[in-house]
Amino acid sequence: MTHDIQFTYRPIGILRSPYTRRIDAPHQGTVVAGTATGELATATLELADWLDETVIRDLGGFERLWLIFAFHLSEGWASAVRPPRGGPKRGVLATRSPHRPNSIGLSAVELVAVDGRMLRLRGVDLLDGTPVLDIKPYVPYADAFPCARAGWIDELDARLGRRSAPGPRRPRT
Repeated sequence: MTHDIQFTYRPIGILRSPYTRRIDAPHQGTVVAGTATGELATATLELADWLDETVIRDLGGFERLWLIFAFHLSEGWASAVRPPRGGPKRGVLATRSPHRPNSIGLSAVELVAVDGRMLRLRGVDLLDGTPVLDIKPYVPYADAFPCARAGWIDELDARLGRRSAPGPRRPRT
């Protein structure tokens, strides 16, 4: 393995969402308890000028998309982090922390509409201004594994209840 390989990515668009601060955004797009509205957030993604709208031509029939994005506000990383649901520190690659060796994220969102060069999305957990690097269509038969084990998260679910992820943090006073 070569350790000095570098990659450069060009965003395909910038996401516009209601979340301007990290403390406002949910930890997962579908876990919205504690957000300002308590509802799934809507957002838009307009294609960058260097792309023509042919690249999104056939997305209209998909209900969900994977957004691959850069955690553009992440400040460094740690090999172990404390998950928001509590418990001991975990290896960062066993979490969804934004503080990663490569600050790349993945989020499954609902596609509401394709409107020219713009995608209208729902169920986002991304901050306003997030650079989106790529989009992949969500394909249920290939992307959904409902019986898959989730390691330490399964243990928390058994103790705290399924989907017990916290809402956004509130600012310190």
